[in-house]
Amino acid sequence: MSGFDKRLTPARPDLAASYLRGKVEAARFVDGVTMQVIDVSAPLRSAPTSEAMLDTEALHGERVVVYEETDEGWSWGQLARDGYVGWLPSNALAKESGKPTHRIRALRTFVFPKPDIKSPPMASLSFGSEIEVVREDDTFAAAASGGFIPKRHVAPLDFREKDPVEVAMRFLGTPYLWGGKTSAGLDCSGLVQLALQSTGRECPRDSDMQQKVGRPVSFSGDEKALVRGDLIYWKGHVGFFAGEGKLLHANAFHMAVAIEQLSGAIARIRESGSEVVAVRRP
Repeated sequence: MSGFDKRLTPARPDLAASYLRGKVEAARFVDGVTMQVIDVSAPLRSAPTSEAMLDTEALHGERVVVYEETDEGWSWGQLARDGYVGWLPSNALAKESGKPTHRIRALRTFVFPKPDIKSPPMASLSFGSEIEVVREDDTFAAAASGGFIPKRHVAPLDFREKDPVEVAMRFLGTPYLWGGKTSAGLDCSGLVQLALQSTGRECPRDSDMQQKVGRPVSFSGDEKALVRGDLIYWKGHVGFFAGEGKLLHANAFHMAVAIEQLSGAIARIRESGSEVVAVRRP
């Protein structure tokens, strides 16, 4: 396993993905089964227990290649989009059926049992979730899995948001949650990943991985060197430069997605022992 990032490599001493045969050592190699998330979201954890750290979340409709399912109700696999590996609750997954056609564009939306906003919602879906739409009218989109979603809240898969900062702004006030990636709670790199993906830019999950996004920008504290949308990195942290001297980020100081003066954030984080380590321009 030397040289492989464990977060992105479906390999353990006892089990590994077939495509890694000859690259890693494992007692056995298996072909994965593609599943999809049927819950609002599915927690991906570092171990098969609800007490294990939340590493990230898989959104509704997201594909997961599962390599093992335990009798205790956990599935070990790899997320198809960003490659993250970990354990998910098996009851949050189902065999892949159909292909997504649309993505949720609203911060959060409701799924109604009939095309009537007065009917009690069946579920809610977060920004970036994927669904298969079978028909539409002027008001609702009907999902293949059942239920009706306000048409204003969905967009075709090929739709691209124009400004990742504007997308991230929608999450202002959302609670900070380590490993989170939904409108119920998210962390700094989860916010960046969602915002960039919405504009058509693929983006890895964790802040250290994201330091390879785009191209480097020379920064020595002068905000004139920055443009809106630049990514500013500290060790274990990332945020968007929002223009006009502001930093937009999900952070544990505010315990929320917040916007503040970049100079003030740099000074505060410096007091905790960390300096800006990189700036990248997607």
